[in-house]
Amino acid sequence: MLSVGLTGGIGAGKSEVSRLLSSYGAVLIDSDRIAREVVEPGTPGLAAVVEAFGPEVLTAEGALNRPKLGAIVFNDPERRQVLNGIIHPLIRDRSAELVAAAGPDAIVVNDVPLLTENGLAPLYDLVIVVDAAPETQLDRLVRLRGMAEDEARARMAAQSTREQRLAIADVVIDNDGPLEALEPQVRKVWAQLLERVGRTAE
Repeated sequence: MLSVGLTGGIGAGKSEVSRLLSSYGAVLIDSDRIAREVVEPGTPGLAAVVEAFGPEVLTAEGALNRPKLGAIVFNDPERRQVLNGIIHPLIRDRSAELVAAAGPDAIVVNDVPLLTENGLAPLYDLVIVVDAAPETQLDRLVRLRGMAEDEARARMAAQSTREQRLAIADVVIDNDGPLEALEPQVRKVWAQLLERVGRTAE
């Protein structure tokens, strides 16, 4: 089994790369998706969040009110630590279940937005960084995601720098160009990953 860490700054195009790798046959472990699953209504995760932050972090329907919780923890490192202390072990356990279910010759791609920030690179056999220039990221966040420019800049500033991400990369996928320039690069990387585990392209 080959364990791959995949990361990239916000707006760099990491989600598209993970989608492509998954379509080629990678086992995708998406931390963001798991983070949502472990606090769905009725889960012990949601109960623990409500116990720590109070019922005001719920919507009228009983689901987690993400914007409200985000506003509480965004500028409060201590509260954020409390939240991470609840969520991260749940994500880790669920990820471990998914890895255990993958075959011995599987290529497991762990899509981890904060891989650099949390010093997680040593956990993987290799790290792929999806790279784009800051001005490209900003343009995508404003133009494609409809973010206000100051919000987009704040989100980017809260993450590791481009240099810090590139420093941990074993493989860099350049996504500064158009979408059609991305797919051939990702396919080439997939061929290299297959080679690492002794498989050939299906």
